[in-house]
Amino acid sequence: MQEIVDRLAAGDPAADIARKLLLPYLNHAATMYESGYATAPDIDAAMRFGCGYPIGPLALVDALGAQSVATGLDKLYAETGDELHQPAAVLTTQAADGTTFAAAAAAGGDAAPQLRHEINRVGVVGTGTMASGIVEVFAKAGYAVTFVGRGDDKIAGVVAAITKSLDKAVSRGKLDEDGKSAVLGRLTGATEREALADADIIVEAIAEDLDIKLQLFADLDRIAKPGAILATTTSSLSINACAAATKRPQDVIGMHFFNPAAIMKLVEVVTADETSVEVDETVRALCLATGKHPVSCGDRAGFIVNALLFPYLNDAIKLTEAGGGSLDEIDEALKATLLPMGPFQLLDVVGNDVSLAIQQSLVGTFGHAGWQPAPTLERLVAEGKLGRKTGAGFHTY
Repeated sequence: MQEIVDRLAAGDPAADIARKLLLPYLNHAATMYESGYATAPDIDAAMRFGCGYPIGPLALVDALGAQSVATGLDKLYAETGDELHQPAAVLTTQAADGTTFAAAAAAGGDAAPQLRHEINRVGVVGTGTMASGIVEVFAKAGYAVTFVGRGDDKIAGVVAAITKSLDKAVSRGKLDEDGKSAVLGRLTGATEREALADADIIVEAIAEDLDIKLQLFADLDRIAKPGAILATTTSSLSINACAAATKRPQDVIGMHFFNPAAIMKLVEVVTADETSVEVDETVRALCLATGKHPVSCGDRAGFIVNALLFPYLNDAIKLTEAGGGSLDEIDEALKATLLPMGPFQLLDVVGNDVSLAIQQSLVGTFGHAGWQPAPTLERLVAEGKLGRKTGAGFHTY
């Protein structure tokens, strides 16, 4: 942590680049906390486990000192006039009274969540990479899993993918053959959704298309037993809309797993307007039971991770457009603060089309002019330069 603090305090051009990009990110995290959207521990955990960051944004504010962050933002605001660079009120308050996010979190510690619904069998709808990973997560945690796909070949593909993953674990000494057989023995594949009738929770991981999801939730409402929890893994669509497609909105919730689901620890647990307290607590407890780290938030664009990550990535593009540094200089400046990769490297991994869609959704929700997608991002998407998946994006592969 001290290495990051020292790097940001340095007087060289790379440190100046890092400050210009990280200070607005820290400010946005403070604003998110201030609004009551998520707790400080959840905001920090989301960025650590969801992005691989060495420290969460609010913990970094504490390390730097609220006064230092507020002063840096004041300077940036004087240069840009962007309202997003005005220090959040919580930062100026902390600077004045010497309080920290860590102290506030310690004062309001919550008890560990408990299973308020009995969970024995898990249902999963979908057979893609995310669905296969989710099936594996639950089966490895000891749950019987019924997964539904559109054909026997899709079902076989899930089993093959999980078998390959388990074989790797065996080869690394993390699992023995009996353990592998036990996991595979908990799997039941089906091509008809009616097979989910006895599931205690059903997690959908199908295409990110709202109309398709709404049709699915209406069908699950017909099939699922009373009291079954219905969860969506969407990263961008409305959980409230999915809930409204059922007659049991209190049982609908978001479980945003991160890819690859079998490896990434983070799950954003997203409550809709009518999600019951018992369902929310049960899903958080279930995540812990599978070795995941749940963070809680409400149903709005970006949830925690995307709402903090993509404005920072967009700012990086705008910085190079304004002559504030080359792609490589900006990437290296941020990597020097111990981030796993630079912003342009990350944009190319995520996909510039995905990044543009997320940024557009954030602007549509929050309306911040400073979050308008950078022209270069729009141009690259129009040219089909989407990143690693097309061989070219901000960098060439």
